[in-house]
Amino acid sequence: MKWRSGCRWSGALALGLALGASCPVRAQTMLRVAVPATTPAGPIYVAGSFNAWQPAAPGFALSRQPDGSYQLTLPATVRGPQEFKLTRGSWATGEADASFQAAPNRHADFGPGPATLPLQVAAWQDQRPTSAPPPAPKPHTLTGNVRVLTDSFKLPQLGGRARRVWLYLPPDYSGMSLRRYPVLYMQDGQNVFDDATAYSGEWGVDETLGQLGASGASTAGCIVVAVDNGGERRLDEYSPWLNTELKHGGEGDAYVNFLAFTLKPYIDSHYRTLPDAAHTAIAGSSMGGLIALYAGLKYPMVFGRVGVFSPAIWFAKDSLLSYERRHRPAPLSSRFYFVAGPAESETMLPLMTAARNGLLARGVPASHLAFKAPADGQHSEWFWRREFGPAYRWLLAE
Repeated sequence: MKWRSGCRWSGALALGLALGASCPVRAQTMLRVAVPATTPAGPIYVAGSFNAWQPAAPGFALSRQPDGSYQLTLPATVRGPQEFKLTRGSWATGEADASFQAAPNRHADFGPGPATLPLQVAAWQDQRPTSAPPPAPKPHTLTGNVRVLTDSFKLPQLGGRARRVWLYLPPDYSGMSLRRYPVLYMQDGQNVFDDATAYSGEWGVDETLGQLGASGASTAGCIVVAVDNGGERRLDEYSPWLNTELKHGGEGDAYVNFLAFTLKPYIDSHYRTLPDAAHTAIAGSSMGGLIALYAGLKYPMVFGRVGVFSPAIWFAKDSLLSYERRHRPAPLSSRFYFVAGPAESETMLPLMTAARNGLLARGVPASHLAFKAPADGQHSEWFWRREFGPAYRWLLAE
């Protein structure tokens, strides 16, 4: 089988095509997916780094063909290295390997021009036979400095929803009874500390902070508070504005109010924090980067340090940039750290540049804005894990 991109693959590699390997593929790309005969009637979706990992995004539903396969022509904006999976509308009904284990992410490098990308789904997770062995649990990787603060922290601003909250305390916290510490609030808490709960790899924040401290590169120490995302409500909670095409968003303002007026006061009252804005950071990636940026704009006197990793500004670009232009200037103490790879999407760097320029126009000094675009950057946890250390040092440790 020969790809129009010029890469040759054998038929045996159809399933593994991007279950691990990657090859340049030209966009607009048509996905052509063969599915098991046991696949029930209903839509099949592609979810990935190009659509905020929505398992049932309206614009990414494949259409069934007369031969039983499914097809979708991806938008021309899907460019560069991407990760993705196929689902039947939820992660519980996502694709699996032949042993009914959750399939790893697929990878492809989408370039300009047409191509057809054949894929094979071996099985679906919800069709595991009762005789099949249960999936092997992933090992825990969190360090001893991390614990779950609670599995059910209430979000009164969002109708009392409950959320798991993680807490990292510096190694010297218990032995330094008078010392106070800066605090970093992070989104998508499932992915911050522990590979066993991470969707596609963890950031290793606890390991990175431990290494920085042990090497002497950072002696200040930091408390980290990580809030799990809301699963199917993630897009709603991570954008203050509704995306009318995707029919998600609009609860981000309430979510940021929860962080500022419920979670932060709780942390400040129970732990030895430096509560001022200069020592309070917020960070996230993708949609988490969008809501972190919004929090820094809305409450600059609360969140004075902002880490913006591969932000999904596209989700609400006009609303965000307009809000940035008309909102009150951030105080001179605010700092913003932007980082993304140029190949993540066609819009990633232009929109991130527009957000950075908006801050400059509002009077934020150039010395308080970091803008990084590593050539190998991808919309993936491994990239954000690598970039976390430099971002943390610039925001809180220098």
